[in-house]
Amino acid sequence: MSVTGHRKANGSVELAGTPSHLLRRCYQYFGDLFVQQSGDKDLTRQQYLVLTALDQHDGASQTTLVEATGIDRSTLAEMVRRMLARELVSRSRTETDARANAIFITPLGRRTLRSARLAAERAERSFLEPLPPSERIRFVKSLALIASAADQVPIGNMGRHHRKASIRSAGLLRRV
Repeated sequence: MSVTGHRKANGSVELAGTPSHLLRRCYQYFGDLFVQQSGDKDLTRQQYLVLTALDQHDGASQTTLVEATGIDRSTLAEMVRRMLARELVSRSRTETDARANAIFITPLGRRTLRSARLAAERAERSFLEPLPPSERIRFVKSLALIASAADQVPIGNMGRHHRKASIRSAGLLRRV
């Protein structure tokens, strides 16, 4: 088998064996596990990432949140708007730049994050469960290597989906 999947007789690639398709399916699977474990249909994985980033860098600018989470700027702006409405975060203009906003996690946001963090940890354990225990750390380290390679490519060359979000800063290597 090639790294990109089996070739069919007509030269096309078997989709089920391609890394891009498998990554997409794994991403969807983790999303299902997160929702199942959290029971909170209103808190998305991306909102969880934003709350986690704010827990580590309260008062961060939206630009900093984009860099920390890997969420594109326009999606993040809409997410912050929805999170403001739910009172999970608050926003104020920065003193140094009247055009920039500082985002803060609220007490309700912290409570929501604590609950979601436990759910995320359970979802991560469930996600990794099909792998033999000896392969779990290796798998996460392999993902970190790929993410690190992406961090080395200038953002303009990667399109809107690439941001310098670090797996290590998300704490994934600690919980395997």
